[in-house]
Amino acid sequence: MKLILAGSGSIARKHIKAIQNIDGVELTLLGVDEAEVAAVAKEHNLTSYSTDLSLLTASDADAVILATPTPLHAQQTIDCLNAGKHVLVEIPMGMNLEECRAITSAQEATGKIAMVAHTRRFNPPHQWLREQFKKGKLHLHHLVVETFFHRRENVNALGKKRDWVDHLLWHHACHSVDLFGWQADEAIIKRWAQQGPVSSTLGIPLDMTIGLKSTSGKLCTIALSFNNEGPLGTWFRYICEEGTFKVRYNDMTDGWDKDFNYDWEEETDNGIELQDREFINAIKENRQPRSSVHDCYDSMEILHKLEYLSNN
Repeated sequence: MKLILAGSGSIARKHIKAIQNIDGVELTLLGVDEAEVAAVAKEHNLTSYSTDLSLLTASDADAVILATPTPLHAQQTIDCLNAGKHVLVEIPMGMNLEECRAITSAQEATGKIAMVAHTRRFNPPHQWLREQFKKGKLHLHHLVVETFFHRRENVNALGKKRDWVDHLLWHHACHSVDLFGWQADEAIIKRWAQQGPVSSTLGIPLDMTIGLKSTSGKLCTIALSFNNEGPLGTWFRYICEEGTFKVRYNDMTDGWDKDFNYDWEEETDNGIELQDREFINAIKENRQPRSSVHDCYDSMEILHKLEYLSNN
């Protein structure tokens, strides 16, 4: 399978490592910064790389992974689908509901696979917990999520200046809103949101709080900040009838911070690799992938409503 990875930032490098563990994939790296693309290719022993972005649609590649700047996701996804490529796009698939609708329409028109990189669905602890919910062994009351960064300047995870602005709602909250809907496995019927002052530097609010409620009364509370000093990242607390489970990446503890060893027998515990394997296997098996653009559309509709609430 011929696969193009567009992007050379931190998340693209994680995709490279994941794909290199998957047999039968011929990878080409694309980017806009010639020196950076060459350096990343050298670091990961890639012989095929380019800064010619026309290859996204003009090449004979079977599939594309888009780890490009957020404002480009929607149009690049649509262009690649229309060019006959299967697409895995990093979140968010679009920056508004209109873009997301256009993507789902393009997928339906082309019949190609279009998947969104909602990696939380593939991280082993979250998968394990979902199985317990489905089996009735655990019952969720409240998912509490903290997403904290210190990002008052317009730089990326590598400290490099960006020419576009990241977004707490449409990027970082997107992970957690989708995760709650997936874990609750029922409609989200109530929602609220509020935001702090808009940054004069970035032009976006640097703090947000979000609340969600599902049909049966399950709750989700999300706190997000670009003002927080301290460790960066996201922490998940699942408060269940049978106990509390705290998740960070692949680590899980109980509510008292004691290690909790969950059973995991897959070929890897790397969430991005599991996600990329799902994309590739869905192409090979000619089926819809988990976290297809259609599966994730409901989450984008909720973000659209939360944006309205936070602005009013």
